[in-house]
Amino acid sequence: MFSKVLIANRGEIAVRVMQACAEMGIRTVAVYSDADARALHVRRADESYGIGPSVAGESYLNVDRMIRAARHSGADAVHPGYGFLAENPDFAQACLGAGLIWVGPSPEAMRLLGDKRAAKRLARETGVPVVPGYDGDAQDLNTLSQQAETLGYPLLIKAASGGGGKGMRIVRTAEALAEAVEGAKREALSAFGDETLLLEKYIEGPRHVEIQVLADTNGDVVHLGERECSVQRRHQKVMEESPSPALTPELREEMGAAAVRLVRAAGYTNAGTVEFILSPEGEPFFMEVNTRLQVEHPVTELVTGFDLVREQLRIAAGMPLSITQDQVWLWGHALECRVYAEDPARGYLPSTGPLLLFEPPSGAGVRNDSGVETGDEVTPFYDPMLAKLVIHAPDRPSCLERARAALRRYTVLGVSTNLSLLAAVFDAPAFRAGDLSTEFLDQLLPELATTSDLPDEAVLAAAGWQLTARTSDQRDPWREGGWRLSGQERVLRYTHEGTELVVSASERRNTFWDMLLGGAHRRVGFERTGNSSLLLREGARTWHANVVETMDSLHIGLGGSAYVLGKARALTADDAGRAPSALGGRESLQAPMPGTVVKVAVREGDEVEAGQTLIVLEAMKMEHAIAAPHAGVVAKLPYSAGDLVTAGAVLAEVRE
Repeated sequence: MFSKVLIANRGEIAVRVMQACAEMGIRTVAVYSDADARALHVRRADESYGIGPSVAGESYLNVDRMIRAARHSGADAVHPGYGFLAENPDFAQACLGAGLIWVGPSPEAMRLLGDKRAAKRLARETGVPVVPGYDGDAQDLNTLSQQAETLGYPLLIKAASGGGGKGMRIVRTAEALAEAVEGAKREALSAFGDETLLLEKYIEGPRHVEIQVLADTNGDVVHLGERECSVQRRHQKVMEESPSPALTPELREEMGAAAVRLVRAAGYTNAGTVEFILSPEGEPFFMEVNTRLQVEHPVTELVTGFDLVREQLRIAAGMPLSITQDQVWLWGHALECRVYAEDPARGYLPSTGPLLLFEPPSGAGVRNDSGVETGDEVTPFYDPMLAKLVIHAPDRPSCLERARAALRRYTVLGVSTNLSLLAAVFDAPAFRAGDLSTEFLDQLLPELATTSDLPDEAVLAAAGWQLTARTSDQRDPWREGGWRLSGQERVLRYTHEGTELVVSASERRNTFWDMLLGGAHRRVGFERTGNSSLLLREGARTWHANVVETMDSLHIGLGGSAYVLGKARALTADDAGRAPSALGGRESLQAPMPGTVVKVAVREGDEVEAGQTLIVLEAMKMEHAIAAPHAGVVAKLPYSAGDLVTAGAVLAEVRE
């Protein structure tokens, strides 16, 4: 076994690999970009090396810099994690050429199976059913258009390299093909350095089911059952579970045998995943092979009891598999929730900024694979996934209940997250019944999207936090927000989404206060129980909240949801008669986050329709279309393709 491993990645997967290495007595080396110089994976490693600027193309995707870091550190081996260079055969070859052990399949197997076109051809040769499509070398728009007409619409465009939903588009009409091809090529080139595409007939309402495989250098191959990955947004997985509610033991064995047959024919070694789609009629079709460890590998680990990263390291060291197929059996049920810094109610727009508080839940059957801690910064340069909540229980119903309870204890303050959406998914009857498809979230998002309703309990928590502040902090009644003394009464003012909220409080005894909120009188007790923890009591009822106070706002975590209350400033004589700001009438479109302009689709003076794409912005490895809010004339376009923009920058102006 080798003694030192360089992890050519970042975030939670780097931390996860470090954990396995530590348990095996292997020292770890982290690499980091400028944006990640103080990241969690850097803090957890035994040693670390900077590899360049924040932009992934100049750091985490730079092969030469990775090899130099590995050589300088004296590492014996390189583990690529997932994403970035994990499925790049040239990087694997460069590692081997530098005398390093590559923790993954051979470059030849990666080229064969990592290329979706070559993998489909091998699948056909080995009798694995595939979706009808086009995987030829000609990539010009005319050829793709002809093939699309032959296949018929709707169809799916996919990047031949990589994964994670990058470079993927559903096309339903011939008129939409050209723009979809352009966008898919651009995104694939940015993410993987390869703009090659393939076309597939799009199967409506399929399930996404994948088989985990392990193969050693002796030719032994096993599969470890399946994972259901149908809950997705933007072709990226959000929840995964094992076993799948849709598979019978017979279908599981059939799909597992097909996966083993395929990877054995490819001469594959190490961990890999063979992905299938399952038609509404229950017929499996091969999609692709991920020649790496998957994000969702923990659910397989929990139902089988095998540590996949440990197996990867053992195989790379030339050791045989520690298990045989007859030793693989699934116990209980496991489910993974990916926690993203994004706002589902705004088209899954990524969110950036400091993590004021990050407190994942704990308890029996609860596992957290995290890449961040309180105080870390979420930047716009990388994927917005913060962590994975993984739950294990004896059966699916109890697993769902345990996961729902864990989400109610999850607190993330400072950035928007998908936690409320995840919790709502568990309440959806279709999900609880296991009636899933890859269109599940798209169909149910209107009723699952997070609500902007502010519960009284969150307002009371904000007030309680300020009321329990030390007396020394209250010498200036306006210093910590808009509250004032009126005899024994204190009045606190907040704002939430443009609405002012007023809370009156009179202190009683034993930490209790008489509160007036929204015309209702309530007697509530407040007690700080930690740096950000507040205990509230009202009659026989008790509840907890997390609160972080900044200069101009209070961030409240309550029951798995997060709320932000602005501090209303004191009114002055200058405010008398001042008209409200007419911000709602502005015609400018601002950048929702820092990013790079990759396309300007219109010109100044053009007439546009409501919803028409004006600019395409790339941030966090995904493209985001900036659309016209109403019909009108484009009056201003200050940026061009390739320009970097900051959050709030005016990207365009449209005048009616």
